[in-house]
Amino acid sequence: MSDPNQAQAEFWSTEGGRKWVQFQGVMDTTLAPALDLLMAGAALRPGQSVLDIGCGAGASSRAAAAIVGPGARVTGADISATLLEEAERHAADQPNTGFICVDAQTHVFAPEYDALISRFGVMFFDDPVAAFANMARALRPGGQVTFVCWAGVDLNPWFRLPAQIAARHLGPSEPPAPHAPGPMAFADEVYTKGLLQDAGLSDVCITPSAVMLTPPGDAEQVASMATRIGPAASRIAAVEAGKLEIAEVGADIAEAFALFETSQGMRIPAVLHLCQARAA
Repeated sequence: MSDPNQAQAEFWSTEGGRKWVQFQGVMDTTLAPALDLLMAGAALRPGQSVLDIGCGAGASSRAAAAIVGPGARVTGADISATLLEEAERHAADQPNTGFICVDAQTHVFAPEYDALISRFGVMFFDDPVAAFANMARALRPGGQVTFVCWAGVDLNPWFRLPAQIAARHLGPSEPPAPHAPGPMAFADEVYTKGLLQDAGLSDVCITPSAVMLTPPGDAEQVASMATRIGPAASRIAAVEAGKLEIAEVGADIAEAFALFETSQGMRIPAVLHLCQARAA
């Protein structure tokens, strides 16, 4: 694995990847509206070849493969061997889907793809301009880039509430540097548009899009997961919180998310950026 994103490779192939695998079914259900937004924006067609960056456990790759059909090819690329093992297991009955463990910032892709997609998989690069310039070389001329990312913590209670509650109980964490690799790296539309243009992409369009996240279960189940994955879990791990502190954080998270319980299940408002561009 190349050096620029070594820390990401280690995180997603060890503890981070194992936790995502543990909650993979729950997270795929929770983020299904984001996947729907991605697929609608990408407007894939039968016969297209697709590169899925940061494919994780493969939900977006499988969705793309179902659209492009058996005569086409979807390649899921991720830096995590742990997640790709899960992706391969789930896609065993889709022979038009394959996976590669690579750093998409530096890997030399064959220029054979019609479309590049990503569901929350492109915000972690050490050098995003270099990464997008490299990925664009995988596309045929005029190839479409489509990805979804978070619009910002303030607009997304899925992140905001656990982070605030953990900070109240355990003390605040050090704020990340602006645009640092992570879930919120592309929250700034102007910054994101600029880096895509700097990478040589054209027709850049970023559309804020409101969706409802749909986690299974109730607020207590959401809170239980939030103490094991996400910003509250990170703070718990950082301070080595005890069982009582974790229970208190979880109880307050459950109370906060109870506001989003409906007769149709949990419905948590979110704002995402649908980002689109074209290769030269």
